[in-house]
Amino acid sequence: MERIDVALIGAGRMGSIHGPNAARHPGLRLRYVIDPRPEAAAAVGGPFGAAHVELDVALADPEIGGVLVCSSTDQHLDHVLAAVAAGKAVFCEKPLDLDLPKVTAAAAKLSEARLILAFNRRFDPHFRALKARLDAGEIGRLESLHLINHDPAAPPPGFIPTSGGLFKDFTIHDLDLARWLLGEPIREVFAAASCLVDPEIGRLGDFDTARTVLKTTAGRLCVISNTRRSGYGYDQRLEAFGSRGMLSAGNVALDDVHTLTETGALAAPIQPGFMQRYAGSYRAEVDHFAEVLHGRARSLVGYADGVAALVLAEACDRSARSGTVVKLEESAHA
Repeated sequence: MERIDVALIGAGRMGSIHGPNAARHPGLRLRYVIDPRPEAAAAVGGPFGAAHVELDVALADPEIGGVLVCSSTDQHLDHVLAAVAAGKAVFCEKPLDLDLPKVTAAAAKLSEARLILAFNRRFDPHFRALKARLDAGEIGRLESLHLINHDPAAPPPGFIPTSGGLFKDFTIHDLDLARWLLGEPIREVFAAASCLVDPEIGRLGDFDTARTVLKTTAGRLCVISNTRRSGYGYDQRLEAFGSRGMLSAGNVALDDVHTLTETGALAAPIQPGFMQRYAGSYRAEVDHFAEVLHGRARSLVGYADGVAALVLAEACDRSARSGTVVKLEESAHA
């Protein structure tokens, strides 16, 4: 397979996942890593022969076909716009930006761009299998969803001020997943949120625990359960209820061996964090990026999906702070 050269912007937590996945892909070659920290760039790109360069050098190289944007959230949109202007296909970590007006202002430049927004849960094999069975009518007409997304432990308080808050940083994954599964616009949002895990998160103006209800134009309902601390691992479950039954995707354990004795049952714990639980989905979304770069596919999740998820995240925050149902405009395409 021909290999297309790509550049990685950002050698932090997500860059250290996506960069090596791209480098190991038979259809891609990691050529450059852009990061203000040379040692971080070397740690990610060095094992694959990728050079540490400035962004303008990478974007000016005609051999670079794609760019993976894994920089800090406040730089996502600027880096995406620069890469698109240079004629590159772009893979960007979510969200495009924390400021909805800034994102919507970029519509003319991004709505038709070759852009994949990394809502990785759409690429999880368990959730994709559930979606396929749902679309095949296995449980009849979908009526309601229940999404559970519980982190194993709260982030350090220093993360909170730049995170965008619980709904934009955390719940946004569930909002995109709900849109994908429900298959029709969401018109009402109600969220109740508290700070029950770490008082410092509350002091900084954020929540760490929330329950959200979404209602579509046809009346379908989705309940989302979020907390920054489970105390038992990375809890990721999905249930879909239809007119003829239900579909569920449960947690993934460290192994599938169960012990049964006179004293009871023993099983392995569930995955400890997102890197382990979603390792397969991270590889799958880079696979999809390669297919887009080679012209064999169109982006499955792009600019419009990013806007819609951000609209919903802002509605959740407004609802939680006001205690009221937020109704979304028809033009929001949520």
